[in-house]
Amino acid sequence: MQINLTGHHIDITDALKSYVENKLERLSRHFDHVINAHVVLTVEKLEQKVEATLHINGGTIFADATHEDMYAAIDALIDKLDRQVLRYKEKKGNHRGNAAKMIETEE
Repeated sequence: MQINLTGHHIDITDALKSYVENKLERLSRHFDHVINAHVVLTVEKLEQKVEATLHINGGTIFADATHEDMYAAIDALIDKLDRQVLRYKEKKGNHRGNAAKMIETEE
C-alpha cells in the first residue's frame, strides 16, 4: 500500500509519519486490496484534524476525525476506517455462498 501524507499548517515529523504508517498497517491486515491512502493532517486553532481517503478495488473510502491531540485524532480516524473497511469487505463477500445457504434452509 502506498501512503501519501500531507500536512496543512503543520510540519510532519518522522514520529507522526511512522505513527500513521503503523496504524494504517492494521487496515492492511483486515483487507489487503487497499491500493493507496492519502492522509491529510491539519491544525485549525485548537483542533487537530485528520482526513484520509483510501483507494481500494472498486471504490474509495473517506473518513475524518478531529481532536485536541493529533495522536488521538489519528487513532479515531483509524477506528472509523477499520469499521468502513470491514463493512466493505462483508458487502463484497461471496454472494453465491449466501444464496446456497438460503436454498439449503428452504428445503
